[in-house]
Amino acid sequence: MSNSLYIAVDLGAGSGRVFLCGVGRDELLLEEVRRFQYPPGRRDGHLRWNLSEIFEEIKKGLSEAGGRARELGRTVQSIGVDSWGVDYGLVDAEGKLLEDPVCYRDERTQGVMEQVFERVSREEIFNRTGIQFLVFNTLFQLYAHRQESFSSRAARLLLIPDLINLFLTGRAATEYTNATTTQMVNAEAGAWDRELLERLNLPASLLAEIVPAGANLGLLKDALAKELSLEGVSVVAPATHDTGSAVAGAPLENGWAYISSGTWSLVGVERESVLINSDVARHNFTNEGGAHCTVRFLKNVMGLWIFESCRKEWKELGLDVDYDNLLREAASIESCRGLIFPDDARFFNPPKMLEAVASYLTESGQMVADDPPTSTKIILDSLALRYASVLRTIELLTGQKINGVQVIGGGSRNDYLNQATANATGLNVLAGPVEATVTGNLLVQSIAAGRFYSLADARRHVSENVRLKKFAPQASSIWEEASRRYAELEARELEQTV
Repeated sequence: MSNSLYIAVDLGAGSGRVFLCGVGRDELLLEEVRRFQYPPGRRDGHLRWNLSEIFEEIKKGLSEAGGRARELGRTVQSIGVDSWGVDYGLVDAEGKLLEDPVCYRDERTQGVMEQVFERVSREEIFNRTGIQFLVFNTLFQLYAHRQESFSSRAARLLLIPDLINLFLTGRAATEYTNATTTQMVNAEAGAWDRELLERLNLPASLLAEIVPAGANLGLLKDALAKELSLEGVSVVAPATHDTGSAVAGAPLENGWAYISSGTWSLVGVERESVLINSDVARHNFTNEGGAHCTVRFLKNVMGLWIFESCRKEWKELGLDVDYDNLLREAASIESCRGLIFPDDARFFNPPKMLEAVASYLTESGQMVADDPPTSTKIILDSLALRYASVLRTIELLTGQKINGVQVIGGGSRNDYLNQATANATGLNVLAGPVEATVTGNLLVQSIAAGRFYSLADARRHVSENVRLKKFAPQASSIWEEASRRYAELEARELEQTV
């Protein structure tokens, strides 16, 4: 088993990769064999994902990964698929997709939360599910979908990775870590909360069996295995929620928090049990399922979506958007030119992100930045300060001190943000693994194959084969003043949402 290879399919909300992976002795192989993009498009009245296009790209990646494995003279053991959460599709009794899935950034859920709370209170939903309230949670998407009506041919509702697994194997199942993000799973029972769904008149009969991370879903369909030259290869459900896989792949030290940094930033700690009480509900934290009986206690922060959206607009204006140049120039600016509250609703999906940032600065009595480096610094400093605030709240809610922060995912390459996070939190920051999601996907597959005895055993292998970058806090009067200003800004924002 130690010489076997694994294929990890990692789908982000707009781009995907296929990796050939291995965990032989003194090995952590993560070889990207295919990368592809699939921005959502407006069709049939909604912002949708082109799932057939995504699946065709996955097939090409699987074929290329199999070919590369043969070049290496090694066999492929299994395939695992992870993706972003909450979005879903409906299939008929033959497993045919009835319509392209609607993207979570679509506006169909506007005002839906309030309609749901008229039937079941916010407090009761949180006590049942332990999940934070986000307007795009599957619960609210499904409620909006029901108002438009479902196809009479709908037989199953499946989340994005579950749909891919259905196409690969013919088996309809929903993996636990991703199921919890729907806000439709009872936190204590670990099963679909059918009573909640019935009270909301939602079709619980469409939901598939929930399986744990590491479940073997069966072999590739015969015709597909032959087409891809991957005969005898199984499909294993990793932690199919990408953050679930990312946290599984992070060799966390005891007492450390994590920040899964990408389009979204997921700021949290790993626990052995859910934490559900009125204080957790008031701060809108979440208890999402983790691999191998863990709980991801965390909060969503808007993340690098703001920065990347601005970069896209700067590029359209013909300005320099080189990532390293922007970070270097931002670091050369000594003073704090301005701050935003990253979780302000205006930053979720504005027509123009630069205009959204400018309007926030103007409304809060701050000067509007007139160049990309200054805007970059404003965004990244604000993210670091938001992280620090969330981490302090975690300490308050759990009663446990946080000893350090591990930044994982693509954002761990952002040295400026990592140092700013250390400065804002006053904690040491370790950056990496960059490919934490793929690593976690691989680890769960390899545990299922018997390569490792446990998640702790697998994480030790990662620690021995990955070099992390350390950032120590650097105290300064500038950061002290920025922290004070940000605290006032955030306090005003949170008062308005109560």
